[in-house]
Amino acid sequence: MKTIALAWRYLWSRPLGAALNLLLLSLGLASITFLLLVSHQLSKAFERDLVGIDLVVGAKGSPMQLILSGVFHIDVPPGNIPLTAVQALQAQPLVASIIPISLGDSYQGFRIVGSSHAYLANYQAVLAQGALWQAPMQVVLGATAARKLGLAVGSSFVGSHGLGAGGDAHEHSHYSVVGILAPSASVLDRLILTDTASVWEVHESHGAAAADTGPAKPEEHEVTLALIRYKTPLAAMTLPRYINSHTVMQAAAPALEITRLLSMLGLGIDVLRALAGVLLLSAGLSVFIALWGALRERRGDLALLRMLGAPPFKVASLLLTEALWQGLLAALLGLALGQALAALLGWLLQLDNSLLIGGPVWPLELLWVPALALGVALAAAALPAWGAYRVSVLELLQSQ
Repeated sequence: MKTIALAWRYLWSRPLGAALNLLLLSLGLASITFLLLVSHQLSKAFERDLVGIDLVVGAKGSPMQLILSGVFHIDVPPGNIPLTAVQALQAQPLVASIIPISLGDSYQGFRIVGSSHAYLANYQAVLAQGALWQAPMQVVLGATAARKLGLAVGSSFVGSHGLGAGGDAHEHSHYSVVGILAPSASVLDRLILTDTASVWEVHESHGAAAADTGPAKPEEHEVTLALIRYKTPLAAMTLPRYINSHTVMQAAAPALEITRLLSMLGLGIDVLRALAGVLLLSAGLSVFIALWGALRERRGDLALLRMLGAPPFKVASLLLTEALWQGLLAALLGLALGQALAALLGWLLQLDNSLLIGGPVWPLELLWVPALALGVALAAAALPAWGAYRVSVLELLQSQ
């Protein structure tokens, strides 16, 4: 205990140098913490929102755009597809289930998604208030959407055209809130969910008012995309090829597109890792220089300790403990700063209702941060501690 207390006093005997070393080490550890948190939360978000979805079918265009718009709802879909074409896929023996998705409208930036109850069941959604929709123009709100919009069961609102705020309002079509979902930490939290017929009714009434035409025939109905679950793993080999070659639709495999997306982001992550490595290396060199200088400055103190009976390992442990103090403090500051950066990123992304990133999470991967901090501190203190261990009392006294 005396060694620990004495090492603490020695550490702050030069406050500016100690603060600088602590800052450098903390910044490097904060960068690593931030990368670990973002990677962990992105992986969890992809895994959570892709549950039960083996294939996404939509209009021909960019497969990545299809996945981002239809699964994560952070992009604009490439177009619509005939409902009859989607229904034809249901007859395929390789298809276990199909969930239709209709997009096109929003309310104050939150997307109105037309689908079936199967979409909620896919994410095991639980109602917090009210009930599920039973008729067109009834909606169920995700937890985040309900909180930010200030809507409750019984409220009504008018949607606007387009997937972002600022579109033309459908003044003649009022939605009624009949239920609110409990928080699920999934994409459902930030959606306004309704029946597919609601989307058809809104746009048919809007088109009829503009062009003075009647409602569309059932065979003319369209959906934006469809989420497919395979009946057998063999479907992954044949069904996408069949859809892309023999239908007017496009098939996109979420697993392949997410892997491609992560590889595209890999360069930026590698740059951040390199920056964190440079900061840690600089911090380690700074700690080493500080401890080596401390060894030369404290020769008188070390001589006194040896004369009082302190063994060589006790003197060496003094420098090691001082370095460990720096590593421990830097680990705590780095973890706190990394969590703050991840929370800030999550707050910024929630402004446009994007992927849920941020918040205090503590994955097991974060154990590498204190381990790395203590490892860098011990590596920096190893040579000065060895020098203190080898110096004899006679040499210490003669140098005074």
